[in-house]
Amino acid sequence: MKLVNIGFGSMIAAHRLLAVVSPDSAPVKRVVQEARDRGMLIDASYGHKTKAVILMDTDHVILSAVSPETLSARMEDRQTEEKE
Repeated sequence: MKLVNIGFGSMIAAHRLLAVVSPDSAPVKRVVQEARDRGMLIDASYGHKTKAVILMDTDHVILSAVSPETLSARMEDRQTEEKE
């Protein structure tokens, strides 16, 4: 199982990740609110500004203080390590 660091020592399973999106749009804000209402929201931003919303295949929504670009780069680094 490959893990990806999403900031402040928090990790997620890479194979469970569906999407990493910016939290600025109204549809994403709705997804976050709906997840909060269902009890499926995990706030891994540790009180910092949310820069990325991570959607998982388990229906969980995770808030991260790391930007989507940084998370993408970390995923690519993991894939490069696997190939070597």
